[in-house]
Amino acid sequence: MNIKLNRYLAILPMLSLLVACAQLSQMNVSDIEHQSVAKNAKTYAEHNRLVDYYDNLAKETATKLMEMKGLLKNYEDHSYYYGRGGQDFQSHTVANIRYYEQATKDAKKHAGFHRQVAAELLNREDAKSAESSVQSDSNQIKAKMSSDSGDLNESLIKAQ
Repeated sequence: MNIKLNRYLAILPMLSLLVACAQLSQMNVSDIEHQSVAKNAKTYAEHNRLVDYYDNLAKETATKLMEMKGLLKNYEDHSYYYGRGGQDFQSHTVANIRYYEQATKDAKKHAGFHRQVAAELLNREDAKSAESSVQSDSNQIKAKMSSDSGDLNESLIKAQ
């Protein structure tokens, strides 16, 4: 029976380490994918999608931050429940709070950047559409001006 307990106690930390590493790798893969999408984003719609992604990420990390702050308050208020391990829980939770605070700041910064780029792209598209409408108006004006000369105006209008 003692051998079974020793095996269990030896396997448990290894499994928990494996689970912790598996979660980190999934987060890094999705982060890498979004970084490559962010680098290749060129249109208003792509930047707008990135704004939505980073806004959602900021909300999620802010929610987790509030959970961690609640846990820390619980650890501080009821430290006698946790014994010697309570200080480890507190320090781990403080580290998580710092991580989520930084992650929230970064997500908000990225969302702001992509929001700004999207707005600039939208202004450029509006400027291009306004410019093309001005050009088409000027072409129509030229056609009207040349319409006084007779039959030659039809070939002029078609050429422009």
